[in-house]
Amino acid sequence: MPNTIIIGSGSYLPGRIIGRDYFLGSEFYTEDGVKIDKPAEETIAKFVEITEIENRRFIEEDLSNSKIGYEAAKLAITDANIDQEELDYIIYASNFGEVTAHGYADFMPTMAARVKNKLGIRNRKCITYDMLFGCPGWVEAMILADNLIKAKVARTILVIGAETLSRVTDPHDRNRMIFADGAGAVVVQATDEENVGIIAHNTICDNGPELDYLANGPSINKESDQTRLFVRMQGRKIYEYALKNVPAAIKETIEDAGLSIEDINKILIHQANAKMDYAMIERLHKLYNVKDYDHSISPMTIQEFGNSSVATIPTMFDLIIKGKMEGQSFKEKGNIVMTSVGAGMNINAIVYRFP
Repeated sequence: MPNTIIIGSGSYLPGRIIGRDYFLGSEFYTEDGVKIDKPAEETIAKFVEITEIENRRFIEEDLSNSKIGYEAAKLAITDANIDQEELDYIIYASNFGEVTAHGYADFMPTMAARVKNKLGIRNRKCITYDMLFGCPGWVEAMILADNLIKAKVARTILVIGAETLSRVTDPHDRNRMIFADGAGAVVVQATDEENVGIIAHNTICDNGPELDYLANGPSINKESDQTRLFVRMQGRKIYEYALKNVPAAIKETIEDAGLSIEDINKILIHQANAKMDYAMIERLHKLYNVKDYDHSISPMTIQEFGNSSVATIPTMFDLIIKGKMEGQSFKEKGNIVMTSVGAGMNINAIVYRFP
């Protein structure tokens, strides 16, 4: 059975750096629709204290989701040093597709098909899929790619994660300060080398009462236009759900790989909220009865990039492997975890071993 290895990566970080001053003119409301009387500066400062998000990246007005996904894809293909006509599949993860000027999600044609078109790929048998799976979409797309390769249906696959969340956030919701834009991509390929690449993965879908923890809804300002939908999330419930379930899912995946926490060199965890990420990594180590550990095991980008959803992990992977994250590197023949949690609620994790 072939294994799945990453042979190239690329990412696109928008040039617009959005700091706290961008939100100073905002009128924030509670989830119950009550206007918050305290100054915006105070609300923003509290937000930064909890999430550690000081800056985030937004795309320019003339850009789109498929355009930044295309830019990341080009870099990944070049890095992989392959002929793009060899691609068997393009799998594109996003939550809102090609967001229109009015903030509506647009998935027709698919995002993957748009990127194939932009790349100029002529191969009619290069199949284009979109992955809708919340923030864990790119990790799930990697799992799908691995299954296709192991089934010998495909040999070379382009996996993209890109989002333009700045266009789907409620201007009156404090949570809008979490979200950001960005794109990341990798090319994966089959190898006959044993015990390398994706050596274990797990996916969990809790779609009962958790279904509405992250969903779309009208503005929390009842006096504004109630026909347009925005990202709405129940922060406390998500935090409690993630802390309870994500560490256990990561541990299960590590064990499926026949490893322990001491064998893991890096954990690339979805950057949703610094406080939540710290808590999940600490809880994971507690499951192994480990109190003291090197906190650099879990690199953080949220402080400067915000939460770019499906783009977070592939962007972080690309920056680290290319030596663009200070103090971070991958160990030769080392093991890393890539894991995410998001709308659904869905959780997934991969253990990846470098060749």
